[in-house]
Amino acid sequence: MFKRLCIGILALLFATIGAKGQTLVPAAIKTTDSIIMDFMDQRFGLFIHWGPVTLRGTEIGWSRNHQVAQNDYDSLYKEFDPVLFNAEEWVKIAKAAGIKYLTITAKHHDGFCLWPSAFTDYTIRHSPYKKDIVGQLQKACKKYGIKFCIYYTILDWHHPDYPSHNDGKKPQDSSKGDMKRFVLYMKNQLKELITSYHPYMLWFDGNWEAPWTQEMAVDLYGYIKKLDPAVIINNRLGKTDHKLLTAETVGDYATPEQEIGRFNMTDPWESCITICKQWAWKPNDQMKSFTECIRTLSKTAGGNGNLLLNIGPMPDGRIEKRQAERLKEVGNWLRVNGAAIYGTRAGPFKPDSIFSSTRKGNKIFFHVYSNNNGSLNIPAMPGRKIVKAYFLARGNISFSENNNRIVLSWTGEIPDPACSIIVLEMNASVDAIPLVNQ
Repeated sequence: MFKRLCIGILALLFATIGAKGQTLVPAAIKTTDSIIMDFMDQRFGLFIHWGPVTLRGTEIGWSRNHQVAQNDYDSLYKEFDPVLFNAEEWVKIAKAAGIKYLTITAKHHDGFCLWPSAFTDYTIRHSPYKKDIVGQLQKACKKYGIKFCIYYTILDWHHPDYPSHNDGKKPQDSSKGDMKRFVLYMKNQLKELITSYHPYMLWFDGNWEAPWTQEMAVDLYGYIKKLDPAVIINNRLGKTDHKLLTAETVGDYATPEQEIGRFNMTDPWESCITICKQWAWKPNDQMKSFTECIRTLSKTAGGNGNLLLNIGPMPDGRIEKRQAERLKEVGNWLRVNGAAIYGTRAGPFKPDSIFSSTRKGNKIFFHVYSNNNGSLNIPAMPGRKIVKAYFLARGNISFSENNNRIVLSWTGEIPDPACSIIVLEMNASVDAIPLVNQ
């Protein structure tokens, strides 16, 4: 009995201490594969960066002590009165865009809270607006069938217990900081958010500063899982690279930023990319074209990832008209071509400059970015034959199979120059076939 007990203790220690000596998340409390698969099936989410800093049109968090003096920045909430904010209008715009989940910056690095937290006065309750932004969005998302998610940063340059009060780039240590009290503050706020708003996913950030440790991250992950075992958590809790998942990662999926993640059929990932240049609203900010937005979504799905596309609402609470119109254009494309995005897996071909591919059941979807002289020449798939080929938008595709190659051809230009979807219906499922070398 004693020997078995010792073996059990050693096994537990081995499971929670990594090869590099880092504390690991116990496997028993990790988010289940079925929940992560459901998340990856969503494929397209909306990120929303918003707060009092929109009154200055500068970047949220990072402009504090740069474009905006600290005292000015920290006082902006006293002017923040977004009287034209309408949660249902935001969510309707998201719904029309084909968005499946929505993530709001409940607290960014500047420490301001968009919900009436009981643990600080630096909240929307103490602004002229007073009403709960997070709560209104949660209710609207529930009404319109969009999964509601919350962004919550670890670092907090405003809170007195956080040991570094950052100027945006060069943190300065503060002897008044107390990480033990600050972690308790975080736990209290996260309990508020989880029990009050029941988020589908928590999107953490700010894990890179020295006061935050791997041990704190593992402890917080466990705390969250006790409150809600089903909530999904991104990989920005622990001290590992955002782009990767490793044994030391504290979180459920990788988060490459402002770039499309690498092709990866093993690890779940989500690219967060802005629709303009800045995360928060900026007057006349350069906005991505419709083609760039569509190809970003298409290439992300073709790499087996999700896209979290960011917008920045204006100070009065409205989503800028041009951003709303761009989202509507994406939604119009998805109404025709969404079968090639939602619930698919990448492959069986790796993306290149001409096309990406996704698959589901007996269908392969080719996301075509160029007319390519009206044809595609690709390798055949062992044990699979084409039954039917066509554009999702309109028009049939001619095909031939010989010498271990498939030739797809069509007349005229592809239906949509941004991205046209060719469907191959095969004689059997293609979900499990290995990647095909091109």
